[in-house]
Amino acid sequence: MKKKLAFFTTGWCSEILSQFLTGLMRELRNDHADIFLFLCYPTYIDSVANKQGEMNIFSLPDLEDFDGVFIFGSSLDFRELIDSIILRSKKAGIPVIMQGAKRDGVHYVGSDNYTATIEMCEHLQKKHQVKDFIFFAGTPDSLDSELRLKAVRDYLEARNQADHLKEVFYTKWENAAVTRYINEFCKEGRELPDVFICANDGLAMETCVSLNNNGYSVPDDVLVTGYDFIDDSQIFDPSIASVDQCFTKMGRAAGKVWRSLTDGEEVDESYIIPCEFIPGESCNCYEYRNSDKIRRRVGRENFSKRSMTTYFNRKLNLIDSTVLSCLSYQELKISLHRLLVENHDYEGDSFHVLLEPNFGLSIYDSNIRLRNSGYSKYMEVLYSTEDGVSFEDELFETANLVPNYSPEGPNHMYVFLPLHEASEAYGYLIFRDCIEKVENHFLQTYQSRMGLVFDKFRHALSLDLINKRLLEVMRRDPLTNVNNRRAYEDKEKFLQSEINTDPNIKFAIAMFDVNNLKLINDSQGHDAGDAYLIRACHLICDVFKHSPIYRIGGDEFVAVLSGDDYVHYKDRLEEMNNRMSPYSKELPLPDGYVSIACGISAFDPDTDHFIQDIVKRADEEMYKNKSIMKKGNASV
Repeated sequence: MKKKLAFFTTGWCSEILSQFLTGLMRELRNDHADIFLFLCYPTYIDSVANKQGEMNIFSLPDLEDFDGVFIFGSSLDFRELIDSIILRSKKAGIPVIMQGAKRDGVHYVGSDNYTATIEMCEHLQKKHQVKDFIFFAGTPDSLDSELRLKAVRDYLEARNQADHLKEVFYTKWENAAVTRYINEFCKEGRELPDVFICANDGLAMETCVSLNNNGYSVPDDVLVTGYDFIDDSQIFDPSIASVDQCFTKMGRAAGKVWRSLTDGEEVDESYIIPCEFIPGESCNCYEYRNSDKIRRRVGRENFSKRSMTTYFNRKLNLIDSTVLSCLSYQELKISLHRLLVENHDYEGDSFHVLLEPNFGLSIYDSNIRLRNSGYSKYMEVLYSTEDGVSFEDELFETANLVPNYSPEGPNHMYVFLPLHEASEAYGYLIFRDCIEKVENHFLQTYQSRMGLVFDKFRHALSLDLINKRLLEVMRRDPLTNVNNRRAYEDKEKFLQSEINTDPNIKFAIAMFDVNNLKLINDSQGHDAGDAYLIRACHLICDVFKHSPIYRIGGDEFVAVLSGDDYVHYKDRLEEMNNRMSPYSKELPLPDGYVSIACGISAFDPDTDHFIQDIVKRADEEMYKNKSIMKKGNASV
């Protein structure tokens, strides 16, 4: 049986994360172990609710079922969350290996940022005569960022040059923060330093762009350096002088530490990988690497990437249109499942969409709330295939994580992504064996679009249902529960449109007036009058049961007769007359008394051009009938 390893991180540092995962999986290829990667994409500027919804995916696994935990701290910089994962791991009695941040009692795998940063500072001063520094840091909680900053400070202090570090600006790893800083810096007319040292390559590239937008050139006016030596920074113009932290080697080291701990061996608490400063064009060094060769290679690859991106976007658009065209949750389940069965090239033969069991119910009842933390015991299976085999049951036990999971066979990496709106959990997605999709942000795009379309569908359908209910209330007579005058006016407009376009339409208008309502109100009270109206309405509805009935006034009703009621309207009228009480004005009226005057007029295409033509005739027939009834003759 395979070992199960839980891996926790966010996906923003996608390239170094994919390198680390590659090294880890290479190291574990003979260990018969699966990696369960719990991945999300929160940012520091997100609302508290959205962060909670994203990082809820970390609560999904029961670590009692796992054999080890990896935390990739370079892109997971939320201290309380990390401490919670460590506490859960310790309670489960399984080893924890952490990268990018240190915790007491936790095994750490990292790179020698400190030595490489010293090398960087020596290079900048000796080769480029750099004097003044500005440091763009990540966050104060980031071990890597703070270690790099410490190395810069130590280097300068050792040379009595501490005042040469002009400023430290914490970006919270946001490129936009760099843009705002440099725009304000230039607006104030401040003097540029000799170099901006940036805590990662993304910040370094953004620094170059922002400086250029303000009229400065890198490296002609100022030097820029970064960290991580990612592909994008190598082909960037200028190529970024950077520190290669060797994340693939770091991943392999993490695998070795886990294996040694599992085997009961003594392991040092820290395992440090040497790393190297690599000069580049952004520090005015053009001789250290052939950046143009890398750019040409990437240029050749861009055509196929562009084609794949176009196809991928079409798939996402198809998911959007499929979901948003559905008029019910049941239709959504059928349509999206059919779409993924017919086309899952990007998702692969092992892909799962699992939703909270209350997701559909919450659409139809606003009192049903979705979870804000954790996941339900059972998930609803919207779509699920593992090695091309479908999971046929409607519900899946969440603790098992992956439908149709096999503890045998080759090693795999499963990636779990949250579906949510703010803090409300909708469910989660599972991809398998997709490091390239982690690196190219395919997963982040897919997850965010899928979450967004579910959110749009849920709110649109809920709003539509609310509107229909409000409309129903607005169109319903509260006393008799038949349609009201507003509904009848809409029906008249519809009938007029039918008259305008279809001369062969067949319908009739029946007008009803309930006799003696005022007499009952005056003698017995309005409650008795209401009961009388309800009794009269029941009779009309029971006789003309195939036609819509409308209450258009205090004692007035209308029926639009079609189909069988239209064909046999004379028989229906005779039936109603037979079931009514004889007209009377003598008090007390007998129990169950009902007397209704009625007039019916059928549409005549030769003479009737307006709906009011038919209504007027029916009204006249009704008054004729009322007059006859008052004279003591109930026949029509």
